[in-house]
Amino acid sequence: MECNTYKIEVLIPERYIASLRNRLNEAGILTVGKYDNVISYSEVKGYWRTLEGSDPYDGEAGTLSEGTECKMEFRCRLQQIDAALMIIKAIHPYEEPIVNIIPLLCFDISKDNRYY
Repeated sequence: MECNTYKIEVLIPERYIASLRNRLNEAGILTVGKYDNVISYSEVKGYWRTLEGSDPYDGEAGTLSEGTECKMEFRCRLQQIDAALMIIKAIHPYEEPIVNIIPLLCFDISKDNRYY
């Protein structure tokens, strides 16, 4: 079975979520059925150490940091992934954004219980 739908997870500060959502939606990426602007996000906590030579959004070189950010999630069609990544890169404030792209086996109960 060929995978055409992916989940994209982006770790991002909460204040950037609306801007990212708006740009992704304008590109037609956040439409699911008869809905648009379809995302979810949750607050997550994490650790990182900024290494020498970096230009961090937060933290100091050589120091272990901890903080709170959000994990934003949305579905994306295979042919939209490159556009989504370009939009994320344009808006995301981190020097090294974390973006996970996960293939999905989708089950649609509104269409005779078919996978797509």
